[in-house]
Amino acid sequence: MKSLIVYVSVEHGNTEKVAKAISEVLGAELKEAKEVDPHALQNYELIGFGSGIFFSKFHARLLQLVTEMPQSSCKAFIFSTSGFGKTDVHEVLRKELEAKGCKIVGDFACKGWDTYKLFKLTGGINKGRPDENDLARAREFAKGLGT
Repeated sequence: MKSLIVYVSVEHGNTEKVAKAISEVLGAELKEAKEVDPHALQNYELIGFGSGIFFSKFHARLLQLVTEMPQSSCKAFIFSTSGFGKTDVHEVLRKELEAKGCKIVGDFACKGWDTYKLFKLTGGINKGRPDENDLARAREFAKGLGT
C-alpha cells in the first residue's frame, strides 16, 4: 500500500521522532507538510497527518494542507505530541479529513517535551519525551493499521 506520513515538527522535534517510528513500520514516505503539494495526496492509499498540539490545535500548516487537499478516498490516521498527550484534540482534524472523504483508521498521541511560556520557566514538562517507550507504542500503533 502506497503510504505517506505528513507532519509538522517544531522546537524539539517531538513529532518528527514519532513520524519516523511509524514510517519505519509502514515503509511510508515521510514529508514535512511544507514540502507537500495537496493535489499529490491523491497518489497515496494511506496517509498519516501529525503535528504538535498548540493551544489544543494542530499546527496551522498541517490544517491548511488538509483544507487545500482535494476529495480523496484514502485511509488516514492522525498522530500528535503535546504536553498532555491526549487524543481528544484530534476531533477537529478528524472531521476535516472525513469531510474530504478520508476513512480514519486510527489515531495516536503521546507526551512530548513542552517548553512553551510558563513551562519554560521551570525547564519544561516531559523532558526526554517522546522516549523509547513512546516510540515503541508508536510502532505498535503502526502495526495495527492493517497495511
